[in-house]
Amino acid sequence: MGRAFPGVISHTAAVTAPALTVMAIILFMGKISGAHLNPAVSIAFALRRDFPWWRVPGYIIVQLAGATLAALVLHAIINVSAMYGSNYPAHGYSAGAAFWMELILTTGLVSVILGTASGAQNVGIIGAFAVGGYIALAGLWGSPISGASMNPARTFGPDLVSGTFTSYWVYIAGPIAGAAIAVVIAFVLRGRGGDKSALGAAQGDLFTEGYESGKS
Repeated sequence: MGRAFPGVISHTAAVTAPALTVMAIILFMGKISGAHLNPAVSIAFALRRDFPWWRVPGYIIVQLAGATLAALVLHAIINVSAMYGSNYPAHGYSAGAAFWMELILTTGLVSVILGTASGAQNVGIIGAFAVGGYIALAGLWGSPISGASMNPARTFGPDLVSGTFTSYWVYIAGPIAGAAIAVVIAFVLRGRGGDKSALGAAQGDLFTEGYESGKS
């Protein structure tokens, strides 16, 4: 949900395309690895005891690397500064306002992810539609203020390639704080995590193989 090129794509298209992309990747990769795509999500799953902490650094490194590679590819194809693919507080809004928007949006996003992955409400790959739908809606009303990143890696890649880290703290602190709040909400609503279905949703087949090996 970065800056759109005036006269080329609409605001609706700019927020819908990433949502559809995330939905497709979850459907494609979710069963294999959990398809986190987002450091805030990896941290939230770990806080819920649905994902081992020792695997979090590796996931985050890959997430940051993937976002950087995507920015490099985009820059090479359309020959435009990668900064146009990043997120910044919109004109007329402070970094503080953008922080609160990112916190609120990420609280909702991670709540949807944890909710559809829980033992009481695990809906498998259909959760991809809930996550994708939320990202689109969040972008429609939140991107005019903060860009609706909700993902530290999503903003890191373009910022690194363009060398422009304007207010990047917003896109680390907001999503991480929002993810932590979502974990607290999940605890209040559903108790502790760590049930088998939630573990499987967070880790995919990587968990299932280890679980079955542990049983034998």
